Amino acid sequence: MAQIERYRPDDRRALDALYRRVFGHDAAEASRLRWDWQYRVNPYTRGEPQIWVAREGPAVIGQVAAMPVRLSVRGHEINGAWGADAMVTPERQRQGLGESLIRTWDASTGASLGLGLAGASHGLFRKLGWPVVSLPCLVKPLSRRALRIPNWPVSINRLVSALSLPLVRFVSRTRPLAAETRLIRRFEEGITALWQRTAARFDLAVRRDASYLQWRFIAPPHVRYSVAALRRGDETAGYVVYRHLHEPLGRVTLIVDLLVDPDDEAGLNTLVAWVDREARAADSDKIRCYLLHAGFRRSLRRSGYFQVGPPIDMFVKVNATEVGADFYQHTDRWHFTLGDSDYDR
Repeated sequence: MAQIERYRPDDRRALDALYRRVFGHDAAEASRLRWDWQYRVNPYTRGEPQIWVAREGPAVIGQVAAMPVRLSVRGHEINGAWGADAMVTPERQRQGLGESLIRTWDASTGASLGLGLAGASHGLFRKLGWPVVSLPCLVKPLSRRALRIPNWPVSINRLVSALSLPLVRFVSRTRPLAAETRLIRRFEEGITALWQRTAARFDLAVRRDASYLQWRFIAPPHVRYSVAALRRGDETAGYVVYRHLHEPLGRVTLIVDLLVDPDDEAGLNTLVAWVDREARAADSDKIRCYLLHAGFRRSLRRSGYFQVGPPIDMFVKVNATEVGADFYQHTDRWHFTLGDSDYDR
């Protein structure tokens, strides 16, 4: 009978071997690169990493890991955690062990969250009846290559590119910056003050203070982000996090995270105009953003973004406070982005 216990430091080698066996050598090496950053030096980790291990005698046969965060729920803060790297040795899969691991983790945290879960993990969360929210995808085309689809014939892609060029030129036109915007490599306390001013405007959001953001977007060893901050006088009014990447049919600039006051449409427009310029300088064909807050999405659509599919499924279960079933049905004031979890690897 398997026993589920908290992670111990001497489990590390066995878990590395299990990861290699379940996900393959390349994925295991990538996990080793980010492991300390993700689980040990997270500013909300207390003591040993939040990892639960399934043991059968001396053997480690499964794990579920959690990336802790602070969550603002209708203005009140609770502890939460993103589920990550759930795995069970192949010969013990489909025997209920994964469900036991997930339930053990869920019982230990004020809110359980998952983003972009694949395969068995996705099916397990649905089986458990966790509320599912869709994280919408928005795209802004910048070149005629932006609308190419990998599985379409070359002739069709060329035709679509030619027909859509006037629209692309119109929505991608340059817009002026309405306030001082500059690249930063350190999140100062002005960012924490921004969060404190805006937190109550969101029904559900990850706490975005300076120490958390420094860890999340400046310290990662496995991916490099660019960060631009919006300033008005001595006050930080917003920020945006982004990076550039290659895809099969072009180059994409990905907006990973952002924060402004939801009523500050001019500030949001300035930040996305900054990203427009950076994307063009990087020769990107389009800008992509995953964003849940309805007001932010409306502003982006007015700036030339189109909501496209498919969205990413996000699982959310609040345990620490009573929210009611309708809480999960009305998400317009939830603020989540791709950068809130570990999905962007």
